Amino acid sequence: MARFLFDGPGSLALLAQEGGAPAGGGGFDSIFGTMAIPLALTFLLMYLFLLRPDQKKRKDMERQLAAIKKNDHVVTIGGIFGTVVAASTDSKFVTIRVDDSTGTKLKILRSAISHVGGADEAEVETKPGE
Repeated sequence: MARFLFDGPGSLALLAQEGGAPAGGGGFDSIFGTMAIPLALTFLLMYLFLLRPDQKKRKDMERQLAAIKKNDHVVTIGGIFGTVVAASTDSKFVTIRVDDSTGTKLKILRSAISHVGGADEAEVETKPGE
């Protein structure tokens, strides 16, 4: 137990500390020992809730982009909807047809594709009356 000396209003001084841990603190080891478990748990939770799902999503997208083949429906990061006309597995580029009536084609980067899916998944929904 510590003894305090009161010298008037606003002044309080610690005289001595009896028993317990020695005065002067425990140094780096005691601070690290008390903070190691909460710090480790914090990093574990950050990995599980923030980093792991993002890595999984990125790997799934990489697999989808590598598996693109002719007649797949895709949406680019710019919002352009099209059907794959030519896609080589070793090429960085994919050719898509964006207009069936005129046969307009675009050559885009494989990394510019944001969604790969079937025709029913990628169809743009329109409002009734349009």
